[in-house]
Amino acid sequence: MVVMGGTHILVVGNEKGGSGKTTTAMHIAVAIMRAGHKVATIDLDPRQRSLTRYVENRRHWAEMKELEIPHSTHRLIKLSDRESVTARKQDEETRLAAAIAEFSQKHEFVVVDCPGSDSALSRAAHSYADTLVTPLNDSFIDFDLLAQIDPETFKVDGPSLYSELVWDSRKSRALRDHGTIDWVVIRNRMSSLNARNKERVGDVLQALSRQVGFRLGAGFGERVIYRELFPSGLTLLDLRDEDVDITFSMSHVAALQELRDIVALLRLPNLVSDPATG
Repeated sequence: MVVMGGTHILVVGNEKGGSGKTTTAMHIAVAIMRAGHKVATIDLDPRQRSLTRYVENRRHWAEMKELEIPHSTHRLIKLSDRESVTARKQDEETRLAAAIAEFSQKHEFVVVDCPGSDSALSRAAHSYADTLVTPLNDSFIDFDLLAQIDPETFKVDGPSLYSELVWDSRKSRALRDHGTIDWVVIRNRMSSLNARNKERVGDVLQALSRQVGFRLGAGFGERVIYRELFPSGLTLLDLRDEDVDITFSMSHVAALQELRDIVALLRLPNLVSDPATG
């Protein structure tokens, strides 16, 4: 965690597509803004551009509906066109470092959305994280993102390539500025039923959290509202504004509690007010 008064870098990353990274990044960013802080957002996926489109949709919808909702300062880091692999890697990492340095002058938080694949740019972003958030679909299909497990005993055989990436990022961060990375894994799309598979996934994750070194918590459920909000660029936190013409239902209340729990789990510095109510 950064020192008081510094800019806190929050990276949302893993190497799996469809785990809810962009939804997580956008909701966290808006939650921080709703708590009264200046936020910058960075999109590291120039092919999908999911976070960038979310931000663009938000600005367009706000202008069209004349809504006064908070917006982040946003940047999409494009891929380098340098000739060699080494030159491209250095160019992209330099662009990322420059963006973080620039945003850190006027923003209290920077939220970075990584692509669902391994890349030099994603690795560099991980090494800047004060808080690393890894959304994980709650099944053994996605569990190999974190570790290899024995199919008979469900015991952890060893860490995955991504867990090793985080370990390397922690070492890089320590060497750069003696900082540490608080790694938080959230279980998205977790079943409301007390199924045997849900219990097994939970048991293995708890064991792995102690071995690898991350904190574990519940994430976003499987709710249609998250997909419906993307075209307008809105989040759950915007639905309670009087000018937003969307009926707030009991399902939205439950989803809002999920977000409140995620923000509390992150233990972000200086986030004293509750963005879900304030």
